[in-house]
Amino acid sequence: MNKFTVKSGTIFMIIAIVLGAFFKHSMKDLLTLEQIESFDTGIRYQMIHSLALICLGFNSSKIKFHKMISNLFIIGIILFSFSIYFLSLKEFIGFSIDFIWPLTPIGGLILIISWVILLLTLNYKK
Repeated sequence: MNKFTVKSGTIFMIIAIVLGAFFKHSMKDLLTLEQIESFDTGIRYQMIHSLALICLGFNSSKIKFHKMISNLFIIGIILFSFSIYFLSLKEFIGFSIDFIWPLTPIGGLILIISWVILLLTLNYKK
């Protein structure tokens, strides 16, 4: 088991639940449907990849390159989900953050690459 990976996944899951609850209860009347859907997408992807990190951490001894894959998952979550959160709430931030929009597709690409590497390494034994 890799404790860092399991802890990272758990922390990201806690953040996703807290953000989701806060967002649903505090911000729903202040945002457009498009902003709400974007935020929900960030939450959903963060939760899915948090679970993936937890599973990866518990099975790290069986997966070659588990550190690289988990680091890519962490980077992907931060770039993809957190850029969506900031862009969804940009009206409330007080200054222009439109320059961060490229982080979303870059984060998504990193998540895809993580899954591809995981798939390709499943046939290898440590």
